Formats: sequence, C-alpha cells, structure tokens
Amino acid sequence: MKKTFTLLVLLTVGFANAQAFKGKGDTKFDITANIQEHGSGIRFTSDFGMGENISFGILASYLLSVDKDGLGNKPDFEDRIDVKARFNANLGNVFNIDEKVDIYPGLDLGLRNFGAHLGARYFFSEGFGLVTEIGFPIAKYNPDAIGFERLNNQFTFNIGASFNL
Repeated sequence: MKKTFTLLVLLTVGFANAQAFKGKGDTKFDITANIQEHGSGIRFTSDFGMGENISFGILASYLLSVDKDGLGNKPDFEDRIDVKARFNANLGNVFNIDEKVDIYPGLDLGLRNFGAHLGARYFFSEGFGLVTEIGFPIAKYNPDAIGFERLNNQFTFNIGASFNL
C-alpha cells in the first residue's frame, strides 16, 4: 500500500508540472516506468531546450520494486536512487520525420556512471505524448560493483508519457 500511495503522489505531482519539449527555450518533462534486471521503478526527466536540436536536462529515478539478495536483504534508499545530468541531440526534424516525432540520442553523467541513452517521443497532440528510452553505462565508477551497487549500473528500458500544460 505504501508503494502504491508513493507512486500515485509522484505521478500526480509530475503530471501537474509537465511540459513537452519543442526547441529553444522550451522545457520537456517525462514520467516513465523504469525496467531493469532485478528491479523496476519510476523515472522523471526534465530537458531544457538550448537550441532547435540541443537540450540539457536532469534525470531522477527511484527503484520501487527490487529483488532481495540471496540473504533476504533489501536495498537501502541510496541503493535505489540515481540522479543524472543529461545532454540530448533532438533529431526529429534533422531526419525530416513527422513533426510529432522526436528521436534523441544523448549522454548522461550520474551518481553511479557515465552513460548514453537513445529515446523517441511521439506527440498525439500539443499537450500529450508517449516516450520510450533505453540507457546503458559507458564507464562505471565502480567496475567491480556487487550486490545492490549494480542496480543503477546496467541497461535500462523506460516507457512513459510527456505532457504540456
């Protein structure tokens, strides 16, 4: 029940503050479900347009559902959370794709690693869109990570929504 309540509060706050990315001077906010080995959670991203095809942003993720280790231990808060700075190259208009579609490769620098991501957004209207993204570490700060240290240091798949109020 606690997890469900926390998820509903986070989603409500995220939906109330969400905006879709459009280019220079605009802000995009996504809420996605994070799926990875041994855990799943929720992820918030906010990207700020610095040019027609470039954005910088921040990402915060929290793993809600995590497998226990072999001894029955659950991860602590610091094992579940990750925060990253992001850079995206928004290429939807470069590839001359429909203006409702945005494809964006990017780099991120976080608490646990330096990584890359590839995402795509499709906007059904000016105010609502879907987003999907994959991410993976390029350089881990602790290459010999074991146990819960590996949670935010692996390939991730994310799917969710973008909103523009």
